[in-house]
Amino acid sequence: MTLETFSPELFTQNWTAVALSAVVAAMAIGGMFSASRFLSARRHSDAKLTTYECGIPPTPYTWSNINVRFYIFAILFLIFDVEAVFLFPWAVIFMQEKINEANVLPFYAMMMFLGVLFFAIVYAWKKRVLEWQK
Repeated sequence: MTLETFSPELFTQNWTAVALSAVVAAMAIGGMFSASRFLSARRHSDAKLTTYECGIPPTPYTWSNINVRFYIFAILFLIFDVEAVFLFPWAVIFMQEKINEANVLPFYAMMMFLGVLFFAIVYAWKKRVLEWQK
């Protein structure tokens, strides 16, 4: 591209479109909040203000301890789910390319990534984090 293709008129037109879309978006958001405010029911009762526990009547003491292993299990799921997100596209692209000395570095980088995750799963297994009931 040359300098002649960049003109102040094009710059102004581009930012005008951005500003216009921002104004439309703000109006849409404001309209949705206003409609929600005017159309929603506002009947407050003691039953609506109680803690919801899957249809079970709540106990007087609404705070409860949750075992930390549930959080650790969820975090491990997320970690290994992200691993799959990285692994599948890498494998598809890697298999489409011819394996030679030029692209061997991504292979070893992925093997290191998988090695770290392998040691993480072994560590979690040894700590008995993956057992649901103890």
